[in-house]
Amino acid sequence: MTTVRTIDVHAHILTEETMRRMRAEAPDIGPTLSEVDQEGGVLTVGSIVQRPFPRGAWDLELRLRDMDAAEVDVQVLSVCPQTFLYDRDPALTATLSAIQNEEIAKVVSQHPDRFLGIATLPMQDPERAVAELRRSMTELGLRGAQIGSHVEGRNLDDPALEPLWAAAAELGAFILVHPQKTAANDRLKSYYLKNLIGNPLDTTIAAASLVFGGVLERYPDLKFCFAHGGGFMPYQTGRMNHGYDVRPEGKVNLKEAPEASIRRLYFDCILHFEPALRYLVETFGADHVLLGSDYPFDMGLLDCVKQVRALKASIEDRNLILGTAAAGLLGDVQSPAKRAAQAG
Repeated sequence: MTTVRTIDVHAHILTEETMRRMRAEAPDIGPTLSEVDQEGGVLTVGSIVQRPFPRGAWDLELRLRDMDAAEVDVQVLSVCPQTFLYDRDPALTATLSAIQNEEIAKVVSQHPDRFLGIATLPMQDPERAVAELRRSMTELGLRGAQIGSHVEGRNLDDPALEPLWAAAAELGAFILVHPQKTAANDRLKSYYLKNLIGNPLDTTIAAASLVFGGVLERYPDLKFCFAHGGGFMPYQTGRMNHGYDVRPEGKVNLKEAPEASIRRLYFDCILHFEPALRYLVETFGADHVLLGSDYPFDMGLLDCVKQVRALKASIEDRNLILGTAAAGLLGDVQSPAKRAAQAG
């Protein structure tokens, strides 16, 4: 019996060469590391400080060992949200995005059996974002993009982003939506609520904006995957439907109930709670739930393969989550054995 290749669609990377190139281009905001030890260090990107910043983000040998220990065959590499840089000059962000995308493509080329990559885009300038998505997919071999949950306060249904969605649909891009600069931060300063609540809240706003903005109706084949189990959106589908039924506001851009668009979305498995993951699979289908770890951050699900294999679900459903569904969306890399057999 063939074992499914496990594909982790949510894994961040920021190599030392990427940081060096970004600093050379923009010394004031280029990422820097300090207080480095065996566990990691402190990342500074302009005014953003990430503490701790785990060593696995830049140490490729450690990453590969961690993947082996977690039984992750393939990671889909994406940038760290700290380097989205949507608040900077669009031309500069485009240049720094290009550097990050080239460096991700380089890592993929060095280990084609272990990594795929997705791009980062200068979202504050949709024309440049379209150009970089097209370049990243057609020239660098990346499979799509990771984008933030908003663009400096503009939700993802902003009409200015329509050309990007059209291009993503045309290219068959896989789009991972990741929270950043989360809402309600003034009320979430204690108890690490900025992450515990803020991240899933901002993901929910992003998903709801795309749904009620009619983006999924206009582009039903778009492949949006939402981080951290989709925030709160999958668990409030009934409320969304009810609001659509009893209120006029939700009907402005939607022709059918929001559930139809919600069912077009994909979600990673990072929920840290088996009943919640089971609900997600049973309600939206295992083919819409993808393996994710949020490597290397401490709020991630670094034992994601183990968690999915322990899920109360059929073998077929577990395999869909572990990698079969992602392979269909991304195009799987070949295993070393298969590549050797073809070469022979």
